[in-house]
Amino acid sequence: MTEPSNTGTTGILLINLGSPDSPSVPDVRKYLREFLMDGRVIDAPLPIRFVIVHGFILPTRPQQSAKAYQTVWTKEGSPLVAMGRRVRDLLQERVEAPVEICMRYQNPTPRSALESLRKRGVTRVILVPLFPHYAMSSFESAVEKVREDLKAFEPVVPMSVVPPCFADPSYLDALAETARPHVAEEFDHLLVTFHGLPERHLRKSDPTHAHCLASADCCAGSHPSHATCYRHQCLVTAAGIAGRLGIPASKYSMSFQSRLGRDPWLRPFTDHEVVRLPKEGKKRMVVMSPAFVADCLETIEEIGDRARHDFLGAGGTDFRLVPCLNDHPRWIDTLEKLVRAAG
Repeated sequence: MTEPSNTGTTGILLINLGSPDSPSVPDVRKYLREFLMDGRVIDAPLPIRFVIVHGFILPTRPQQSAKAYQTVWTKEGSPLVAMGRRVRDLLQERVEAPVEICMRYQNPTPRSALESLRKRGVTRVILVPLFPHYAMSSFESAVEKVREDLKAFEPVVPMSVVPPCFADPSYLDALAETARPHVAEEFDHLLVTFHGLPERHLRKSDPTHAHCLASADCCAGSHPSHATCYRHQCLVTAAGIAGRLGIPASKYSMSFQSRLGRDPWLRPFTDHEVVRLPKEGKKRMVVMSPAFVADCLETIEEIGDRARHDFLGAGGTDFRLVPCLNDHPRWIDTLEKLVRAAG
């Protein structure tokens, strides 16, 4: 990567999903409205999406979600946003290029981060979506949002995008290092849980429109559709972690969490697995969530609290939650490697 000390023009923009500005019901409602009205999240025509969000979700979900956010909120605010700023600062220590962080939804916004980079003399952007796996509702939405906001700049700022790092050896090494202390003691099973997706999202993202979910082994081997296949990429990540830790295929599995609505979503479901596994004698379980690079509501509350409660209630005796990559030095190494390669 040519450092900006020589060119004075290249900047790095990290982007993650986002968070409410506070755990209050109004702020949570505002966040959920922006998030769920994204046509890449609920991919229904606008009138139908409006009715779903405003008629069925927003009347009750903000109150429920606000209670959950209150359990994870810190003195620095949202754990996701606070960790994003921490990672930004650590990466800034490694590179001379100006580094900013933004969120796809709510604050800090892509527009404000781009304005900050422009004030720092940036005329070219390297965008780093903090989503290791491709999905239209996360990676694609974030990239398109930044592209849209860049159109407001005169002259237009060129941008390159760091691709999903699901199979990057440095990313997999970092994940293995975070998990290693938790598998050092005897355990029965490693559950690798990823954020869920509706099955139709995979089919929509399939450039061949004929491969994804068309057969039981569609994610095996090599196929052009795998470049945008979330499930295939999750399988690669899970196998990469297990391989580095020496965990046999019989001792780990993959699941999907955080589904919404009644349409078919990727299976198996995490909330079902944490109840099923202890009944099969797997009472000491290690759980990790590689789709999230920073701990957030979905890892702290959904897995750390609810899934733990359900697992222990179903007969489990030991539930070990592996922290996300957060500010682990190996993850900062990975980000540095990725942005230098993109430069």
